[in-house]
Amino acid sequence: MIKTSFFTALENETGRVDKIAVLHDVSRSVFSLDSVKILINGKEAKKSSKCRPFDKVELTWEEEIFDNILAQDIPLDVLYEDDDVLVINKTSGMVVHPAPGNYTNTIVNALLYRYGEQFNTTEEEEENTLRPGIVHRLDKDTSGVMVIAKTGLAHQALCSQFASHTTVKYYIAIVKGNFTVKRGTINQRLARSLYDRKLFDVTDSKTRGKEAITHYEVLRNYPGFAFVKVKLETGRTHQIRVHMKSLNHPLLGDALYSRKDDRFPEVQLMLHSLSLEFTHPTTEERMKFIAPLPSRFSEVLRVL
Repeated sequence: MIKTSFFTALENETGRVDKIAVLHDVSRSVFSLDSVKILINGKEAKKSSKCRPFDKVELTWEEEIFDNILAQDIPLDVLYEDDDVLVINKTSGMVVHPAPGNYTNTIVNALLYRYGEQFNTTEEEEENTLRPGIVHRLDKDTSGVMVIAKTGLAHQALCSQFASHTTVKYYIAIVKGNFTVKRGTINQRLARSLYDRKLFDVTDSKTRGKEAITHYEVLRNYPGFAFVKVKLETGRTHQIRVHMKSLNHPLLGDALYSRKDDRFPEVQLMLHSLSLEFTHPTTEERMKFIAPLPSRFSEVLRVL
């Protein structure tokens, strides 16, 4: 499938076009593809070509679509199901959808086994053939409530709710350090790191990244740690992990944004999607689902 991306370099952006493109949410991996074509102000360029303020950049590349996804008999912890939606309690360590280097043992593989190959609610969008029914996602090591659409209409309605922030999402987390205030709000934009494409940073720039708002409540302080409840207004990638780190309270078990803890060296990411509230796409009933506290949380809290 042919994909394109357009952006205009900002007033303060000068440098190699591949590095400037990263600031505009273009994956660095795009520039490693043989098929990528780069135009700067309409003229063909190389990835090492210099980009100057207000230059107009157009990128075109061919992205491989893996439409032969393996159906696998993987058990899912179902919280609720009807003809339109499936709500599950995702286990920690499970990837949501296939991606380079991880084409099996995902939730999508399980869904295709459960419902058959016709389970593709987004036929009008070829780019979503890897993600049948997926409305939102949780990071691999994050557990908890996820809703999955079983029809095209349900997918459209639920995606609209997530985009307009009418869903209500609560998480629980164990973070490092103690809080002096019980409640707070973090309103800082998130942008891809300038140094590592896999990471995100908070930024004060009004032209970089995306708005991100996180509300938190400290449920209890422990020696050296805190148990917190988090409400998301926006759903950015790694939002809770980056926002908590920005307060000097990185999540316990976070291999990307925190150092390994000597007391709990083997613990997985201590982040759990506790509850999700949304409007049913057909009945328009307001529904709320809660995922029980995972055993990894109980074990750590018992030690603390």
